[in-house]
Amino acid sequence: MTPASPAADELNPAFIEVEHFSFWYGEKQVLFDIDMDIPEREISAFIGPSGCGKTTLLRNLNRMNDLVDGIRHEGDILIDSQSLYDRRVEVISLRKRVGMVFQKYNPFPKSIYENVAFSLRVAGRNKKSELDEVVERGLRGAALWDEVKDKLHESAYGLSGGQQQRLCIARAIANRPQILLMDEPCAALDPVATLKIEDLMLELKKEFTIVIVTHNLQQATRVADRTAFFYLGKLIEYDFSTKLFSNPSKRETEDYISGKFG
Repeated sequence: MTPASPAADELNPAFIEVEHFSFWYGEKQVLFDIDMDIPEREISAFIGPSGCGKTTLLRNLNRMNDLVDGIRHEGDILIDSQSLYDRRVEVISLRKRVGMVFQKYNPFPKSIYENVAFSLRVAGRNKKSELDEVVERGLRGAALWDEVKDKLHESAYGLSGGQQQRLCIARAIANRPQILLMDEPCAALDPVATLKIEDLMLELKKEFTIVIVTHNLQQATRVADRTAFFYLGKLIEYDFSTKLFSNPSKRETEDYISGKFG
């Protein structure tokens, strides 16, 4: 744990453990000895200027960076006490446990229904009653059901931007993951849609462990239980959001949240 990190405890045990994790793209090192515990069923926010490593770390939590050539890492990341890099861990199964929502909403060119049902169909699960149940549960979980229940078989592209992002969240939670990663989920949305997504995050954390990357410091203060500040590939400070934003322990953190750089 870094000196400024809030320790996991019996009430909030560590669910994701990042242990002395360093990461390289080819010869370029982008993460330096990251050490942090992320508790279950909380929202943890990663903040920091562009290029600081926060998205790289997020994408390592479900091994999305495995898709990039020439990467390597040192250290480890564990979910529920199991290393992501254990040879017994199958990456496709891992990504079923760790859902992801991207910055730019990206529904498939299919109906609303088929967007949510997609992952089940890929797994060969085509029983209509099961699909109907999962689609409704996912859309309700994403606070979208009441808005789309009468047009499930219309194109997802007919939805507003905010609705499309909530549809992507419904798709991400359809397989009942344990963790939901969100990379700048509101960056492409207007303020009204942003507030709906934030309200949704607060509801979803009752069931999922959520990790978000955001440039919006106000968003982190509104939704995140804990916030981690990254700078130049290093974890500078990780603390309860109320503490980090009101009384940061590190000068770099204070300078960033006060707008002196970023």
